[in-house]
Amino acid sequence: MGADLDSKIMSRAFAIAVGVMAALFFGCFFLWPILQTVQGAFRDAGGNWTLDYLWEIGRNRVYLEGLQNAFFLALASTALTIAVAVPLAWLADRFDFPAKRALLALLLVPMVLPPFVGAIGLKQILGQYGALNALLTHWGMLNHGATIDWLGGSRNGRFWGVVVMNTLHLYPILFLNVAAALANIDPAMGEAAENLGCTGWRKFRRITLPLMMPGLFAGGAIVFIWAFTELGVPLMFDYNRVTPVQIFHGLKELAGNPLPYALVVVTLVAAIAFYAAGKWAVGGKAFAMLPKATRAAQTRQLGPWPGALCTLAFAGVIALALLPHAGVVLVSFARDWYQSVLPTQWTLAHYQAALGHDLTVPSILNSVKYAGVATMADLLLGIGIAYVVVRTTLPGRGLLDLFAMLPLAVPGLVLAFGYLAMTQEGRVFEFLNPTKDPTALLIIAYSMRRLPYVVRSIAAGLQQTSVTLEEAAQNLGAPPLRAMRKITLPLISANLLAGSLLAFAFAMLEVSDSLILAQRQSDFPITKAIYELFNLLGEGRYLACALGVWAMVFLGIALYGASRILGKKLGALFGGN
Repeated sequence: MGADLDSKIMSRAFAIAVGVMAALFFGCFFLWPILQTVQGAFRDAGGNWTLDYLWEIGRNRVYLEGLQNAFFLALASTALTIAVAVPLAWLADRFDFPAKRALLALLLVPMVLPPFVGAIGLKQILGQYGALNALLTHWGMLNHGATIDWLGGSRNGRFWGVVVMNTLHLYPILFLNVAAALANIDPAMGEAAENLGCTGWRKFRRITLPLMMPGLFAGGAIVFIWAFTELGVPLMFDYNRVTPVQIFHGLKELAGNPLPYALVVVTLVAAIAFYAAGKWAVGGKAFAMLPKATRAAQTRQLGPWPGALCTLAFAGVIALALLPHAGVVLVSFARDWYQSVLPTQWTLAHYQAALGHDLTVPSILNSVKYAGVATMADLLLGIGIAYVVVRTTLPGRGLLDLFAMLPLAVPGLVLAFGYLAMTQEGRVFEFLNPTKDPTALLIIAYSMRRLPYVVRSIAAGLQQTSVTLEEAAQNLGAPPLRAMRKITLPLISANLLAGSLLAFAFAMLEVSDSLILAQRQSDFPITKAIYELFNLLGEGRYLACALGVWAMVFLGIALYGASRILGKKLGALFGGN
């Protein structure tokens, strides 16, 4: 009895310690940077409160246009992503067709390349002197010497280029969320509707769509906020009249110009408002089921022609989504690629030059260092948070779980700017100023942004592991920490590995934090090095693509490993469910 009481006391002490550490971490590096950004938008040089900077944003035509463009980019990207992902998820849930398993596995492939790198490949294919125009000329559909600049000939062209690139990168996230929502629908609901004469499109609109709305909203919200605050793709397409790029360019005069602070605050408020409006609109129309599905829906085997059409639909979407990847790979091997369907000369020299460039090897080593330390920090904190949330009855554990997931909802651009704001001269965290040494701040930023993946993965493992094994160890005299180390952690090792793989891989290829916080060449991570290489005259884009291929292979291996370990639960990590 005494040993059992001691174990409970130690468990509670551990839970309280984790709660305090998590509160300090989130307070200092999540709430505080956001607060500092908000303060910078509402205080003048003399420290007085003012609304002048926000009024200036409202009066400035350029800033208003940037906000409008960001909103329409997010809206168009979300709409196009829904148009692609929802039909695919419904077909995959309802029917069997040739090569289904292979095609479903390939759906995750577009996520293995940061979209701003994929933009280089897409521009090579759809640009004025790119592969598509060469193909149309070869087929006689375009006069020799005539060109169509599909992406860069006008602001409209660049707008749709960003939308297409966002869609091709983000549709797997929405697909995973919608597929999970469809799997949770009790087939009896559909069968009852059919018995009452509600079939086909009417059944989908009246029964299936309302029941899958939570999953659709979860994935759609991620897509919308991601597209609204995306920095890398508009930069690569030279689409500068958009708020994230305006904030990025405003960093050069941050010390004397408060307008970037105001822009970030407006971006954050707008993102929250759009999310809340969507939640209200969806919440008012969503329907709940008493139980989740007690049995899987029976998939129907399609005939030869319908099955072939389904296979063709999946293969077509995957082929389009892999166009940027193909472009990047081909550019990395091309000695010359101009006005031809494929490169006219091939070489491995770009890989050699990339590895020999002053930026490349140091940037890879920097990224490994930043991402490795951040992943270790996420593991330690993630184990503690997941254990408290799943295994204890500590008051406030629900709030702790909420804060662990909030970094998914706050745009990376906002957090990165907040870190800059809180490390300005005279601020509490001035010692972390990235102009002196960004290492600590980049590790913190990477850790904060990827912590939700680790927490969700470990929490899923704990929920599937019986607590009786830990209790038995404690009854035999093992302290709670030792029981967790000897019993629990080995049992959830697959979840630990999967969460770590995802956290490390996505931290290695983080864009917003890297572009904003890494300001000295010697400290550049790999994504900042790719951006700088792309801007070099001459062979810059070739070197950037060679480095991008390395990033693609690395993230592909990590995602494959995580998907093999977690299986269908991988979608929950991206949706935060």
